[in-house]
This record gives sequence, C-alpha cells and structure tokens, in this order.
Amino acid sequence: MAAAAQLACVLEVSAEKPGNITPSHDFHDTSYEDMVRSAIAIGPELARAGERGVGETVLAAVRASRGAGNTNLGIVLLLAPLARAALDGVPVAATLDALDVADARAVYAAIRLAGAGGLEERVEHDVRDEPVIGLREAMAAAAERDAIASEYATGFAITFGVGVPALVSALERLPVRDAIVELHLRLLEHVPDTLIARKRGAEAAARVSAGAREVLAGRLTLREFDASLRERGNALNPGTTADLVTAALFVALVEGRL
Repeated sequence: MAAAAQLACVLEVSAEKPGNITPSHDFHDTSYEDMVRSAIAIGPELARAGERGVGETVLAAVRASRGAGNTNLGIVLLLAPLARAALDGVPVAATLDALDVADARAVYAAIRLAGAGGLEERVEHDVRDEPVIGLREAMAAAAERDAIASEYATGFAITFGVGVPALVSALERLPVRDAIVELHLRLLEHVPDTLIARKRGAEAAARVSAGAREVLAGRLTLREFDASLRERGNALNPGTTADLVTAALFVALVEGRL
C-alpha cells in the first residue's frame, strides 16, 4: 500500500499536466522536489491505514509531510479511505459509512495543521469548531463547494466513474505520463476545479473546464492552455484536479490496471 501511494503521487507530479507543479514548473512557494518528498513521507502512514481510523491516518500523513508544506492534504484525504477499504477488502462505500465523529475531529485537526487556504469565511461544520457529526456527514455539507468532499458524499463517484475509466482508456493509446495528462484534461472537462472556484470564482473554473475541452478537441494546444493557467502567478492552478488524478492512479495501481 505504501508503494502504491508513493508511486501514484510521484506519477501525478511527474506528468506535465497543465497548470500544476511538474518537473519543469515549480511554484514560488513549492517545488517539484517538495512534492516528491511529500509522496515519500505519506507512504508508511497509508500502509497503516488498516490499523486505525481514516481520520487518524489523514492526520498522521499530514504530520509526516509537514516539512514539505501543505502539498498533499487533498491527496491524503482521498487516499486514506481508499487505502483503508483496500486493506480491509471492502467496498469504499462501507468504509465511508463507518466514518464517525472521531474521524471528523482528526481530519479537522489535519486541515488546521496543514494551513489549508479558503478558511477565512466561517461555514456550517467549520473545521475550527468541535465536530458534532461524523466525517461523511461533514463532507456532504461541503460537497457543493469542494470536489474532495463530494467524493466522500458520493462514494468516490468522480474517481471511479470518470477518473479510472479515463486513465484505462488513455493507457491503451499513450505512454503513462501522456495518459496522465489526458486523465487530467478529462477530469477538468467533467468537473470544474473547486480550488480555482474558491480562489477565482465559479466562472473562472468553468472557463478552465472549457479550455480542457478545447484541448481534447484539438482546437487549443496543450502549451497554450498551460500558459494561460500559469499567468499571474499560477492563479488558475487546478490543484483539486491533481488530487483527483492521484486518486485514480492509486486505484489503478491497487487494482493492477497500471
């Protein structure tokens, strides 16, 4: 499980996905090497996902990778229940149904520890408060504004319904890293990036999804699309999409499809 998690993370960041950190594109506060260090750090914690609650695994993984900054909070939120389900040999829905207030408490602590952005405005079931409902219910309350929360609410509908099929299809035609780029575009096409929506608004996220469709249709080059996302200090970084790419890669690795 550790190797699958680490490899999924390294493959994701090593593909030249438009708008993200890649081997040829660092951000001012985070480098490609930071992402690789984070990938290595979380592996042992995800390997222990069967020994403790999902929330505790998320918190342990965030603690283990703090030296590289807030680079993988979204990734561990997605991989922790997937890893637990795989180790238990149960459907992910069963793992999600078992999430409780203790899981919510640990995840709230992990989000605060990671210093996640977008927390300025208080919301229902705010992570600065003591949770009063289980983690899945808390995620459901945030599902409309966050694609990772939506995965908890829907049983990972994006990962299993869009991501894995898109990856498997792309791997039939393309080398692995090119297939990951296509996976990224397919996810963007289907699901507007919620990190972009939080930072720049829903209309900006919709424009980025439209751009991904243009690339897939051959009406816009990947280079042009990438450049448009990197203007004004990587303002349109599709970071949530990158997390969903990692989840699809992890599932494909665990299932032996990659």
